[in-house]
Amino acid sequence: MIYSKILRFLSTAALVAGFSTAAYAQSRTWVSGVGNDANPCSLTAPCKTFAGAISKTDAGGEINVLDPGAFGAVTITKSITIRSDHIEAGVLVSGTDGIVVSAGATDRVVLEGLDIEGLGTGLDGVHFFAGKELYIIRCSIRHFTNVGIDVQSNTNGGHAFINDSLIAFNGGGVDVRGTANIGSITNTSILSNTSFAVRANGANNIVGVQGSVLNASPTGISLLNGGTAVSVGPSNLVTGTGAFSSTIPFK
Repeated sequence: MIYSKILRFLSTAALVAGFSTAAYAQSRTWVSGVGNDANPCSLTAPCKTFAGAISKTDAGGEINVLDPGAFGAVTITKSITIRSDHIEAGVLVSGTDGIVVSAGATDRVVLEGLDIEGLGTGLDGVHFFAGKELYIIRCSIRHFTNVGIDVQSNTNGGHAFINDSLIAFNGGGVDVRGTANIGSITNTSILSNTSFAVRANGANNIVGVQGSVLNASPTGISLLNGGTAVSVGPSNLVTGTGAFSSTIPFK
């Protein structure tokens, strides 16, 4: 009789625990500068960091910024959107990467409205290590020793879309390398990076630039080992050495 009651209790406890875990998995979560990662990351009980929120967000879901804060480095392993709508959303790091994207071969990641700061010792602002598509929209990426954005998807054929962003004061701006990766840059300022503004390194790696400013780096466009850089329309301002491989006119 006693054993039966104990078994029923354990079964009920396991069921409740399962419900509690499932309740944390949601399509939209929230972070706040005064949040707590022990919270479920709901609108009324937000988390403190992106790393705390991502485990409680469904694949394909969205992490939103509720109010200003510094939300920390994060590694992304699934399709997800991290979005701030004109609210200060800081990723402040020292001695490491800001955001690492190591997602699946068909995954899409969106980073929007983030202020990613390396303090002069951070490595890469955004390291796109694996995944199908990465969208970087309205982001500021500054003061990293390696590059602002490293496009190196090992899933072959990764595509980074960089739009309306600032990439400044890093070792390099945007580096596209690996195997058959693409960096599409639109309406973006890539300024005062120590070595280069954009680089395509390796055959079948492509940088496309439209309506952007590549200024105040000693090398504006670096092409290594058969890499290609394409200007979309005569719409870019580029200083420093290097040149586009070709220009595609507007139609």
